[in-house]
Amino acid sequence: MEFNELIQKRYSVRAYQPDPVENDKLEKVLDAARLAPTAANRQPFQLIVIHTKGREAELRRMYHREWFVQAPIIICAVGLTSHGWVRGADGKNYTEVDVAIVMDHLILEAVNQGLGTCWIAAFNPDAVRQALGLPEEVEPIAFTPLGYPADQPPPKKARKPLSELVRYERW
Repeated sequence: MEFNELIQKRYSVRAYQPDPVENDKLEKVLDAARLAPTAANRQPFQLIVIHTKGREAELRRMYHREWFVQAPIIICAVGLTSHGWVRGADGKNYTEVDVAIVMDHLILEAVNQGLGTCWIAAFNPDAVRQALGLPEEVEPIAFTPLGYPADQPPPKKARKPLSELVRYERW
């Protein structure tokens, strides 16, 4: 798929078919995440692939929307802050930025494979830590269901014009 078409097709899917995701498609999605650029190529992340069948109640404690558990798979992206690159000038750790790039690659490849996703950040971190057995030094950053959409994309919400988003040379 041509890139511009791909980014136009991506939307936040909030209804999923129960059909399983084929292993080869899952591998392509995960590999796209692996290939994402990270600061100093540190790759301070892990992806946790969760099969939803039989875990619905536990997963609903992490995020309460019913459509969250409709997809056959949920992926949790976690950051390993101690492995992240740190900018020397001010000590800014780039782990969260790296994980955001990883998730973006994952989501775009999912669309390329005909799958749907929805970036989720409004989860309960304590429930996530308990359900996934995360050590204290591992930070859950984002989730996405992964499956075949059972809805249609809504019309794209209007985006701000470039003139409101881009500055040249100085503020």
